[in-house]
Amino acid sequence: MKLDKTKRKAARTGFRKGYSIGRQQGTQAAQKQFGTFFEGTSIIIPTYNQRHLLKKCIGSIMDNTDLPYEIVVVDNASTDGTGAFLQEMGGQVRFRVLDSNRGFAGAVNVGLMMAKGRTLVLLNNDTLVTHHWLDNMLRCLDSDSQIGMVGPVTNYIAGDQRIHVSYRRTKDMPAFARKYNRSDPKLWQRTDRLTGFCLLFRRELFEQVGFFDEGYEIGNFEDDDYNIRVRLLGKSLVIAKDTFIHQCSSTSMKALDERIQEINDRNHLFFVGKWNNPFEWVERARQYSAFQQGTLPHVAVYYPERIAVQGMGSTVYWIENGERHPLRGTLSFPAVRVSQVDLRRWPLGEPVDYETAERECRGLHRTTDTITGVVLLPDGTPYHVEGNRVRRIISRSAMEAWNLHLKPVRTVSPKTLFSWESGLPITAPPLLRQSL
Repeated sequence: MKLDKTKRKAARTGFRKGYSIGRQQGTQAAQKQFGTFFEGTSIIIPTYNQRHLLKKCIGSIMDNTDLPYEIVVVDNASTDGTGAFLQEMGGQVRFRVLDSNRGFAGAVNVGLMMAKGRTLVLLNNDTLVTHHWLDNMLRCLDSDSQIGMVGPVTNYIAGDQRIHVSYRRTKDMPAFARKYNRSDPKLWQRTDRLTGFCLLFRRELFEQVGFFDEGYEIGNFEDDDYNIRVRLLGKSLVIAKDTFIHQCSSTSMKALDERIQEINDRNHLFFVGKWNNPFEWVERARQYSAFQQGTLPHVAVYYPERIAVQGMGSTVYWIENGERHPLRGTLSFPAVRVSQVDLRRWPLGEPVDYETAERECRGLHRTTDTITGVVLLPDGTPYHVEGNRVRRIISRSAMEAWNLHLKPVRTVSPKTLFSWESGLPITAPPLLRQSL
């Protein structure tokens, strides 16, 4: 008995040592590969309790995709054996099974972190891709650097991406698609909106725009939100009307039955509360891009300055003059959590003492001829003061998301306001419910 205990103890010690060594080696390998991408496309598929559809979707990709690609599946804690199916796929797909349902946006964001391709496709699990689908869409995307995202046409959605199909049975669909999917630039159509069942874009666009907003619960409106953010950079949305893929009637959302309307209403309220009138800001961005003769570099140009932010680490940064300055000391007010993608857009500057941030945010250094913080017009329209520049805060959501409501507020006349330089409006960052 004593010998058995000794052996068990030695085995446990050996296991812990081996586990530690393996973990260290795995971490080192991951660090070496971080930021290394391949010249191909990552096809990201969020899924939940539709194993049979997911299997068909993956099969259609393998049958109809000749260009370099990888499949990344993110399972939203399915209970129908999806996890086991993904395990059986072995190395044919990369996947992650989440411990809870994070909704469409949450699953997509995990997939974006996992993806290694230079181009990215977000694809619903209830779709069947077709002959030359990726070739045609990439040809469209690569035709113009000003194109932000490309989407195909299909048999089941509302709007300009829906077409009439001649087949009645799914087994007849591939023959229809083979005849339909003939690359033709005359069939590429600019649009104001792309539906999220299939979206193609470059990795650079993701780095410019960032993650999807997880404030949209389960699904719906997160694609509309992303469309707006892409267009705010002066980028175009294009329907590749020479590319058809089949959709199985939005099965994932239909499975929610009576909850669909409730979820849709809640997400609509979130969208309106965040953007108010998004087309006003898109038009202003279009005019600004035309004036600048090019697109804007990234969405951080719509984020405020003179704020405190924090990424995944413990360091708090002060944002000013387009840089992030590590703060020395502890602030009495909370920093805004941002993703690592957002954080990296601000180049690193010199450290700043926390007293500087405190004075700015509390308005403690204000004199009779200096205004800091937030100013309101008599009608309540809010603006953020950044030196001699004022910037419109587009919504209450944007103000609270950046903690601007904690700054001093002062009402000014239109004459005073318009005597200052006017900057780009301030939009809300995406709400993230996980560390990204």
